[in-house]
Amino acid sequence: MTNFTKREILAGSFATALAVKAGTARAQTPPARLPGADVTPVAAPGPFQPTGASLSTYKTPDWFRDAKFGIWAHWGPQAVAGQGDWYARFMYVPGHPHYEHHLKTYGHPSEKGYKDLLPLWTADKFDPEALVTRYEAAGAKYIVSMGVHHDNFDLWNSRHHRWNAVQMGPKRDIVGALRAAAKRRGLRFGVSEHLGASYNWWYPNQLYDQFWPKMGKRYDGADPRFVDLYHGNHDEPYLGDAATWYTRNPEYQRHWFARIRDLVDQYQPDLLYSDGGVPFGEIGRSMVAHLYNSSIARTGKLDAVYSHKALGSGEFDKTWGAQDVERGVLDGIDPLPWQTDTSNGDWFYNEHDRYKSTDEVLTMLADIVSKNGNMLLNVVLRADGSLPPQSDQLLTELAAWMAVNASAIHGTRPWHIYGEGPTKPKQGAFQERAAYTPQDIRFTTKGETLHAITLGEPKGPVAITSLARGNPHERRKVRGVKLLGHRGRIDFQQTDQALVITPPASLPTRHASVFAITFG
Repeated sequence: MTNFTKREILAGSFATALAVKAGTARAQTPPARLPGADVTPVAAPGPFQPTGASLSTYKTPDWFRDAKFGIWAHWGPQAVAGQGDWYARFMYVPGHPHYEHHLKTYGHPSEKGYKDLLPLWTADKFDPEALVTRYEAAGAKYIVSMGVHHDNFDLWNSRHHRWNAVQMGPKRDIVGALRAAAKRRGLRFGVSEHLGASYNWWYPNQLYDQFWPKMGKRYDGADPRFVDLYHGNHDEPYLGDAATWYTRNPEYQRHWFARIRDLVDQYQPDLLYSDGGVPFGEIGRSMVAHLYNSSIARTGKLDAVYSHKALGSGEFDKTWGAQDVERGVLDGIDPLPWQTDTSNGDWFYNEHDRYKSTDEVLTMLADIVSKNGNMLLNVVLRADGSLPPQSDQLLTELAAWMAVNASAIHGTRPWHIYGEGPTKPKQGAFQERAAYTPQDIRFTTKGETLHAITLGEPKGPVAITSLARGNPHERRKVRGVKLLGHRGRIDFQQTDQALVITPPASLPTRHASVFAITFG
């Protein structure tokens, strides 16, 4: 950890202070060209080729279908400002709250830019062992680390990029530390890459202020000393549409491949997430093939998952991996396993944020699992690696619920229908809000047991119309009903209208109740 005096910071940029304090002045000398850009992007040898026909033979491994719930450390230097997601972009956009915050807190972005926040990300309270212990208790079967966000800062010991967490900032291998903690507990491990979109997304750092007294003053992204962090001047801005999410620059595309292949080769992830469709045509398909072939070479079977999004950017084919739906759900049971990625708050720590309640997380999880999906949940971390109170409370309450009800989530499969009830959640990305009631039911199965999960705490009899006598889903009579976590007898009656269950006056867990139903 590096500490600066007020005088050192006021005397120059934070990056200069870091160079003086930690002897890292070499960070001011950019490479002649992007490392790895002269390497032909090819996959490791194996059965998968970078073609749609070859990738379409992919089969999702059982571990992913069984896991159902993962926790994501979507974390990095952008948490330093405490203002939330996309800080590195909007701090260069006059009129945006991030710009105003940066101006008041750190200075004008022509002088104190994003590079100057990097040494402030010390992560001095980051304890991967303690965090992963909490994540596992909360029900996570896979742990995902941020690999690199749109801010072009690698959280691992990067071979092709000097702007990384081992060389500056916390001076720790964040990816490696989380991987080691996960593997020690027998958990699956994944990494996320948002690098493909960085080149166009970060275009504002090349611009200049349009207001007095800094009118016409170029931001620090235009400084050639930092070209490999800020991408240098180019004519491909991200304009808020899918068509401009990924760059057409072939040198950057090859550089992307080199860095992400390095991430895959060093850390051998069970899951790789891309923030968009498959980037860059054959180059991106080569990365997917490389992930799969590497997994087969290492384990003797295909154990890897690639998740990507159907948002119109890049290529998307749900047979190539697992479809990822950002902050949303699908409408019904999908025959192929899929994943929702969401957060209990903003993607990066936001000191003014509204956080999801445990009710919201668990009901969304039950809805997703009933439809053959997984939830990958970011549990927000402060910049120093500690948990804000809302994240701490969520993990505590998830652990209590999972201790009783995990059997209705992990290792389950969908029933004939996903559920019933009055609330109809909207389908697709960025549609995650739903006000569920105890009358909303979601179904999962394990062996001969059907789980009925109430998306609310029932205060009286629970009527499940899908299990009425003579229903088309299950011809056998209901033989028994248990409430998970309750030792006493549960009264029920199967009528021509519904299976009516009478829960006890005191429920064993909060948030959602699980009835285990057997037939005979």
